[in-house]
Amino acid sequence: MNKDEQHTRILIVNGVNLSHLGTRETNIYGHISFEDYLSELRSSYSYIHIDHIQSDLIDELCSTLSNATDYDGIILNAGAYTHTCLPIADAIRTTSCPVIEVHISNLFGREQYRRESTTSAHCAGFICGFGLDSYRLAIEAILQRKKTGY
Repeated sequence: MNKDEQHTRILIVNGVNLSHLGTRETNIYGHISFEDYLSELRSSYSYIHIDHIQSDLIDELCSTLSNATDYDGIILNAGAYTHTCLPIADAIRTTSCPVIEVHISNLFGREQYRRESTTSAHCAGFICGFGLDSYRLAIEAILQRKKTGY
């Protein structure tokens, strides 16, 4: 851990239905709640400040993204809004820090409509298909980007 990593601030923004992780379609999303996984992340990255918000409301997600000015990176899982929500895509464009889009399942191995994203083109990166570990991979990407500037 270097001095820059100690002062890293990351915001995780989870959208629609992600409050049901651990109980909803466990064959796709697994048996662990996001709160339990977040505790593991915070423990593994205790030197990083990790904030989290989950909302099913588009306006709350957009406001959070638009006003997230004190972060080194945002990890966004908009859930089903990924495929349908232009306001979230526009909100991503207003952020001053990189946004990494994550998905727990491999969208490209699922229904055709899930393979389309209104948000991905506005993100610095896209990670999917690694289960909840997609969030850890996004943290590593943000740390690397902060370290190298790319």
